[in-house]
Amino acid sequence: EVQLQASGGGLVQAGGSLRLSCTGFGFSIDDYAIGWFRRAPGKEREGLLCPSISSYSTYSADSVKGRFTISSDNAKNTVYLQMNNLKPEDTGVYFCAAERLDPFDSRPPCDYDSWGQGTQVTVSS
Repeated sequence: EVQLQASGGGLVQAGGSLRLSCTGFGFSIDDYAIGWFRRAPGKEREGLLCPSISSYSTYSADSVKGRFTISSDNAKNTVYLQMNNLKPEDTGVYFCAAERLDPFDSRPPCDYDSWGQGTQVTVSS
């Protein structure tokens, strides 16, 4: 069973940085694409950075381009979301999700089936 645990959320001032972690259990991140999502107050969940499950491309939401990046530590089976130059509008619950890599699967970006619990990020002005 694929399980994901997101952590690292908190309160940060505008302009600051925060790094979120997403640790996988029951699978190897080598075999999965792991992306990050956000649900802002009063808004629907949106994909922020979503590696493709069938290619080497990564979808990046316009709102986070140049500020957020994904990295990974395979030894820890963990994917990170580095968030820089945070803005109050980045406030929300952040989720990680995973989907098995499949070069023949042409689903749209950010279409993942396995989800972790969210972690709250609050950016103060």
